[in-house]
Amino acid sequence: MAEPSGKRLKTNLPNCKTHRAFLGSRVKQNLPAVVEESLCGVSTLLMEVAYRLDALAKIFEQDDIALPRVAAFFHEHSVNEQAQAEAMLDYLSDRGGQYCSKDIQRPGCEEVCAVIPALELMLGQWKEEMAVMVELSQLSKEHSDPHSASVVKSRFLGPLVPRVKLLGDLLTNARRVGCTSDRSGGFGEYLIDQLQEELTNVSSG
Repeated sequence: MAEPSGKRLKTNLPNCKTHRAFLGSRVKQNLPAVVEESLCGVSTLLMEVAYRLDALAKIFEQDDIALPRVAAFFHEHSVNEQAQAEAMLDYLSDRGGQYCSKDIQRPGCEEVCAVIPALELMLGQWKEEMAVMVELSQLSKEHSDPHSASVVKSRFLGPLVPRVKLLGDLLTNARRVGCTSDRSGGFGEYLIDQLQEELTNVSSG
């Protein structure tokens, strides 16, 4: 049986429930309402990820932890995530869509105080982001919007794949050198902070 018009299947996409399509746009062409709504919701998700990574950076800047290169690593990716959010907003605008401004959720990482849980949180965020982009691309295809499907895949999903792999490797190395999951810290944290080249490789991937 065909899906009733307007009904949404169960989805993990962070949709904007209060979204209102910009009906007066002259540039809107073949942008399905469900895709526009999802682009709006995913843009907010990217902003929340950027906010969370910036909060992690500030944790490692604290004088009782003092891992400046680790802090710089999280800050750089916070900036990257914000840039991705802005790129998605630009795409939404170019297609004649509208973004609904909304409150960004609190970072929820106040209890993180060591390298391993911070990297685990970041890895979880990127895996969630990948899953969302895959679903958004598929949704666009299903609603006859191949342009959005292609842009999401190449511009937003593609860069995440090598970053997830490299971050997983970094997490493995953090465990190998003895990083802890609490404030006890140790030489492992110092070694990870000194691995500037590896952190840079992850950042540029």
